[in-house]
Amino acid sequence: MRYGVPDFKLEKHLLDRRIEQMEKEGIEFKMRTHIGQDIQVATWRRGFDAILLAGGAEKPRDINVPGRELKGIHFAMEFLIQQNRRCAGDHIESQGEINATGKRVAIIGGGDTGADCLGTTHRHRPLSVHQLEIMPQPPEQRSPQTPWPLWPLMLRVESSHEEGGIREWSASTVRFTGDSAGNVARLEAVRVGPPPKFEPIPQSEFSLEVDLVLLAMGFLGPVQNGLIEQLGVQLDPRGNVLTDENYMTSAPGVFAAGDMHRGQSLVVWAISEGRQAARGIDRFLMGESWLL
Repeated sequence: MRYGVPDFKLEKHLLDRRIEQMEKEGIEFKMRTHIGQDIQVATWRRGFDAILLAGGAEKPRDINVPGRELKGIHFAMEFLIQQNRRCAGDHIESQGEINATGKRVAIIGGGDTGADCLGTTHRHRPLSVHQLEIMPQPPEQRSPQTPWPLWPLMLRVESSHEEGGIREWSASTVRFTGDSAGNVARLEAVRVGPPPKFEPIPQSEFSLEVDLVLLAMGFLGPVQNGLIEQLGVQLDPRGNVLTDENYMTSAPGVFAAGDMHRGQSLVVWAISEGRQAARGIDRFLMGESWLL
């Protein structure tokens, strides 16, 4: 438990157990199938009376600075998903492997995804690791600006931070520079003022020698190429799929739940919204629903 909030971890064996149960109940899973690319949406829609979109908020926020194209700069999920596959015993091709062992690592982003990258990086035994956050360091105690029952503004230390690494606050990346082979070799940054302007502070530039950079700056909603574009569903101002109170989108019979609907969030929200969307689908198909 951290900060009075119980941890909620969805272990893989629980997922496997539920998938097995659903298969026995008659649900068919089609793996490695990208709707909107492998199968056109129009063809797919003709076979179903109702469709639920629950594909997550996978579009990562990128950084547009000189040197972004250098080798050794990766999105956080590329690194984390590959580690999950490695832990599951899958073979990782050496050509596409992302490994932090013996490297100088920089993680850009101080949120939950950045903390996941930090913990995973520690498992790889890096030479060094820095985590950069553009926001100023929060106070160690609850800020008067966020009294109860508001979510407290205060410094949070995850288990991965306790293991090591250096946290850099009020830091904005300016550029990357590389070696003669096109590999990232240095991260150049500057200290910035408070939000919303984040104005650079004069003569506050600093640099880090790096071999691996992980971009963990959050997500911008679901990937829109393919499925979302072909469905033509409306999006909210944040780029997530817009729904009504029954979780139905602007396309009749098409529903959305979880991160694809609300943006990147916790698995408990995905479970809750999935159940509420199931009730909406049941009502759409049957005219009423007895689902709780």
